[in-house]
Amino acid sequence: MKSTMSAAARDYVRAFYRDNRLNLAAALALTVLDVPAALVGSWLLGRIIDVIGTGGASALARLAALCGAFLAASLAVSLGMYRAKCAFVYRALAQYKSLAFERLSEKGVRAFARENTGSYLSLLTNDVASIEEGYLKRGFLIVYHALLLAGSLAMMLALSVPLTAAAVALSAAPLAVSVAMGREMGERERAVSAGNERFVSRLRDLLAGFSVVKAFRAEAEARRLFDAANSEVEGLKRRRYWWECLIGAVSENLCGSLLQFGVFLAGAWLAVTGEVTAGTVLVFVNLCNYLVMPINVLPQFLASRRAAAGLIEKLAEAAERNEARRGERVGRGLAGVVLDHVGFAYGGGDPVLSDVSLALRPGGRYALVGASGSGKSTLLNLLMGGEDGYTGSVRVGGHELRDVDAGSLCDLMGLIDQQVFLFDDTLGNNVTMFRDFPEGEVLDACRRAGLGELVAEKGLGYECGEGGANLSGGERQRVSIARALLRKTSVLLVDEATSALDARTAAEVAGAILDLEGPTRLVVTHRLEPALLARYDEIFVLREGRVVERGTYDELASAGGYFAGLCAVAR
Repeated sequence: MKSTMSAAARDYVRAFYRDNRLNLAAALALTVLDVPAALVGSWLLGRIIDVIGTGGASALARLAALCGAFLAASLAVSLGMYRAKCAFVYRALAQYKSLAFERLSEKGVRAFARENTGSYLSLLTNDVASIEEGYLKRGFLIVYHALLLAGSLAMMLALSVPLTAAAVALSAAPLAVSVAMGREMGERERAVSAGNERFVSRLRDLLAGFSVVKAFRAEAEARRLFDAANSEVEGLKRRRYWWECLIGAVSENLCGSLLQFGVFLAGAWLAVTGEVTAGTVLVFVNLCNYLVMPINVLPQFLASRRAAAGLIEKLAEAAERNEARRGERVGRGLAGVVLDHVGFAYGGGDPVLSDVSLALRPGGRYALVGASGSGKSTLLNLLMGGEDGYTGSVRVGGHELRDVDAGSLCDLMGLIDQQVFLFDDTLGNNVTMFRDFPEGEVLDACRRAGLGELVAEKGLGYECGEGGANLSGGERQRVSIARALLRKTSVLLVDEATSALDARTAAEVAGAILDLEGPTRLVVTHRLEPALLARYDEIFVLREGRVVERGTYDELASAGGYFAGLCAVAR
């Protein structure tokens, strides 16, 4: 099984066994002991039948005592086996998911932003459930049933070679059915995985867009989309379950009954001729269950295991897809930004940026303004390393952006976006992003970001709620400012951070950003209030992807050009 896997997928398989081999060994050892327990039970039944035929109260008493001891031992072995299996399986799954999330966290922002997060939700929920059943738990069952098959055949041969030959011949039918139908079972398992992925993706979209659905009174349409996705995945599950039931009906009911009746009739004839006892016939009939069961289930289990291995491969492939920039590592410190004749177009289309040149000195305050679609957010995306396919040169702290390692770039650049993501956790954890910082530094960052009053009133342990529901819009934005301050990034990029705020709160947040000491600030804004714009060292005006004007607020306002027109429209 492992030899057909990629190296990345084998890493995930190894995660099952890391620091977990003792549990595995105990589970396998007790599984091996559980097989003789089943066979001994069949032998005891046969002996009881023979004692009934020959008489003898003392022999029956000895068998009764032996049965009691057997039941106690069998119970102890079974309980130990299940305990060890549980310990192994759930540790294995925890380590598998931990490795998966570790690999996902190593992906670059650019790669992750282009992927469907619904696929990862499915890979780490529905697919993990399939791996638990199909790969881990059924792995033990494969061992158990293979040993049970071998043990049953050995015991049958010891009791009667002719009757064993009859049982093996009659087993050919269920074996053929199981092998033939087991391949289709694997295909249907993979189809269910793909359907689960689409369902989770649709559900995530509907829940994330709940407010939009309500605002447009599109509840009926949302229900229609949900019902369609739900019906599809349940239909695929139904097809898989139907095939599983069909295999069971044909293999176990039809072929299994044929095997049992055939062996019983053959045994009855041998008993009549005196070659075997009635107890031996009963043992054979009972052992037929242990013969036909592995024949029926082993092909299904192997198919499920192959399908589960495909899910492991699928996760490994998704986690390995990465576009993170690897290059020169750059130290922290004050950094300026220089763009020299930069141009960019998405996917070979029309240019979004054309011949953009600008310079940001370390610690300076700069504004980027322009109409919607002028390329402002695209420019910030380039500076954050979102795209490499630009022409010209972008230098940060004297280093060409294309050559800077992605991790170093994240240390240099901080982004305050209009959509601030907050965890359903404490204010302190949302500011520190769960990292360890001295409390004094955390409090200082909160104070400088304008969160001093909130922290004084409610403390760092205040619960922010899902998506920051317990905070105002301005407080959420100030959390993002505090994050950037705590990280001490050299360059702070601000993308329409005040667009969703009321005028007073927007002015307070914008003022807090301008009051910061240290980082180079480039602020994309659509709010053209003279009092705020006058505080910038320089304003860059974008129009159709080009810098058409630049200067201080007073210079641009008095020039009567494009910027002055934007300000007039904004009033």
